[in-house]
Amino acid sequence: MAWTLPNTLLGLVLGIAGMPFGARAHWRAADLALVFHHWRWGPGGALTLGNVIIHTGDDLDASCLTYAHRAGWGTETPVCLADHERAHVFQYMVLGPLFLPLYLLCGGVSARNRFERAADRYAQTGRGWWPW
Repeated sequence: MAWTLPNTLLGLVLGIAGMPFGARAHWRAADLALVFHHWRWGPGGALTLGNVIIHTGDDLDASCLTYAHRAGWGTETPVCLADHERAHVFQYMVLGPLFLPLYLLCGGVSARNRFERAADRYAQTGRGWWPW
C-alpha cells in the first residue's frame, strides 16, 4: 500500500472533493480499498486510483459488461464491478507509481488495454489479474 501511496492520495483528493456533492466513503476490506460511492461526475462506473475506488453508483457489487463485450468483440456474461476494480487495486499495489504511465501507454480506457482485459479476466474467473 505504501508503494502506491501517491496514487491513493490522488484518489483521496478526488473522493473528498465529491463529498460536498453527495459522495460517501466506505472501507471495503475485501478490496483493500476506500470506496467513494455516489461520486457525481463522469460517465458512470468506477475509477481506481491506488487503494481508492471512485464509484458513481450505489453498490460496487453491481454487474457490468466487460470491455471486450462493449467493444463488440464477442458476447460475454456480465462481471461484478467490485471484482474488476479489485484487480486494478492489485495492479496498483504491484506497480505503484508506474501504474498510471503504463496504463496510459497500453491504451488507456479501452478494450485493447491489457490492464482492462486482465481485470475483466479476474472478474470472470477469480484469477489472472496480472496484465503480463
